[in-house]
Amino acid sequence: MTDANLVPIRELYVSPDAAQHLKSEAGRMPSWDLTPRQICDLELMMNGGFTPLRGFLTEADYNAVLDDMHLTTGALWPIPVTLDVSAAFAEDLEPGTDIALRDQEGVILAIMSVTDKWQPEKQTEAQKVFGTNDPAHPGVHYLHHVAGPVYLGGPVKGVQAPTHYDFRGRRDTPNELRAHFRKMGWRRVVAFQTRNPLHRAHQELTFRAAREAQANLLIHPVVGMTKPGDVDHFTRVRCYEAVLDKYPAATTHLSLLNLAMRMAGPREAVWHGIIRRNHGLTHMIVGRDHAGPGKDAEGRDFYEPYAAQDLFRQHQAEIGVEMIDFKQMVYVQERAQYEPRDEVAEGETILDISGTELRRRLREGLDIPEWFSFPEVVEQLRRTSPARDRQGFTVFFTGLSGSGKSTIANALMVKLMELGGRPVTLLDGDVVRKHLSSELGFSKEHRDINIKRIGYVASEITKNGGIAICAPIAPYEATRRAVRDMIEDHGAFVEVHVATSIDECERRDRKGLYKLAREGRIKEFTGISDPYEVPGTPELRVETEGFDVDHAAHQVLLKLEAMGLIGLQ
Repeated sequence: MTDANLVPIRELYVSPDAAQHLKSEAGRMPSWDLTPRQICDLELMMNGGFTPLRGFLTEADYNAVLDDMHLTTGALWPIPVTLDVSAAFAEDLEPGTDIALRDQEGVILAIMSVTDKWQPEKQTEAQKVFGTNDPAHPGVHYLHHVAGPVYLGGPVKGVQAPTHYDFRGRRDTPNELRAHFRKMGWRRVVAFQTRNPLHRAHQELTFRAAREAQANLLIHPVVGMTKPGDVDHFTRVRCYEAVLDKYPAATTHLSLLNLAMRMAGPREAVWHGIIRRNHGLTHMIVGRDHAGPGKDAEGRDFYEPYAAQDLFRQHQAEIGVEMIDFKQMVYVQERAQYEPRDEVAEGETILDISGTELRRRLREGLDIPEWFSFPEVVEQLRRTSPARDRQGFTVFFTGLSGSGKSTIANALMVKLMELGGRPVTLLDGDVVRKHLSSELGFSKEHRDINIKRIGYVASEITKNGGIAICAPIAPYEATRRAVRDMIEDHGAFVEVHVATSIDECERRDRKGLYKLAREGRIKEFTGISDPYEVPGTPELRVETEGFDVDHAAHQVLLKLEAMGLIGLQ
């Protein structure tokens, strides 16, 4: 066996002198402020983690990756890594132009020489990469509703790495990991990829994998972008550190990977393998539903449980990393130990706690047994996930103009203030437009900006343990989904559709806005000249016709109580 995994890998950084020159030149170049996902991609590109990429994919490479998971050079590469930008930025940009790539504070990270500019067919991309166009898939949702409409391709010159202020001692570049393996004399190293806290099943799986491969173990969790709603990486890293002493120190290492996951299932498993090869790994654990995003709109898993293992196995030689495949690990009560599910004899008792059940137990302060997790991990999770009636949350009313949203929201605010316990903030549509969005009009673009501003403020209130009540029209499903994703990182999001008919809204219209809209004197009026996309599955749908405001507000209170967010006793 060669030691190719121990030799240094090529990086894209220029010399310090060249970096200083590029920084001074960058002031005369067009600048693009990178999104969080693009920063993750660029960092792994520059430090060699995305080898053989030397920049963002050209159009030809992009099409080749979609069609058969290979670059035009013939190298295996399953996930398109492109620089998506706004139409306004791309409009005057010609191939041959150099652009400065900056972080969100304006610090220059790289120079990109643009060779390609094109508008992708995103439905085709979604179908080929994710195997679906279902917007319930977070990767599909990001592609259609977050990523820019124009793609740029071309090589990059690295000026400096993004700065990370957290867990700096745990972040290793591919070359730093390779140097560590050389120093320790590790020739065979198995990677454990995870985006979840480590529980006892994971420990047993990693022990077995290391024994099977006769290899050392690298716990290599993703701390870039994962699935919306996942446990934040700060909590997860504290969980990893809390149980690290349960692994043999001489044969185990913990390192953080700043990767932006796409949740692309089988294709993503192959991608993870290539990235681990670049970091000096020789083996990788691929478990059940690797990099799967969960269930689709019909409640079915997006990918077959072991589809990722099958695709990895097909391309294992090209990946250059040997797969350690595992079935789901379960706890067998009779033997008080974890075993692969397919090895459990008929009649034996399997104990399991799903992710949903774990969150419920944390939320309700219930016991989490030691056979499932380590007390140290549970302690960290409880610090971040207090009982639900002590967490912040957002109630997001949506409905037509005149439906009664603001009136019900006001009544709900008063009722919640009467209960006490948490600060309550009302973000009414009209008030927000006056104080936060006075410069915006009513085009779709401006409506989206306004709703996202409301969502951002609500997410900050929720994160800090308060209650945010929002009452905009919010006519577009994709924008409401974006706000949900923002808030669910920090607490519950309760969507309430105030389902008042347009006829009733017109009848109630004291300002005469509907009349003006029907006469064409108000443009882009929701329900008349602009669409309102009715929520498909809100947490609550409130009927107002024939009911008073107090009844409607009380329906919301009962829903909040049923969700464990408040106590009415």
